[in-house]
Amino acid sequence: MSITAERKNALINEFAQKAGDTGSPEVQIAILTERITNLTGHFKTHTKDNHSRRGLLKLVSSRRSLLDYLKKKDESRYRTLIEKLGIRR
Repeated sequence: MSITAERKNALINEFAQKAGDTGSPEVQIAILTERITNLTGHFKTHTKDNHSRRGLLKLVSSRRSLLDYLKKKDESRYRTLIEKLGIRR
C-alpha cells in the first residue's frame, strides 16, 4: 500500500522545482497521487477494508486542499500538474 523509497525519490526528482525540493505542492501532490493509486488498487481485492478507506479519504482531501492552494497561487503550474498526473477535475 505504501510507496517504496526508490519510487518516492523518482517522484521527487520528476516534480521538483529545483534541486533538493521536497516540499513544493507539486511534489506533495505527486506523492499523494501515487499513494491514492496504490490504495485504490488495494480496494479491488479488499472491498471491506474500511479502516484503510478512511485513510484514503484523508489522502484525497489533503490532495484536494493542495490542488486548491496551487490553483489559487499559480494557475499555469496547476494546469501542467493535473495534465502530467492525469488528474481529472
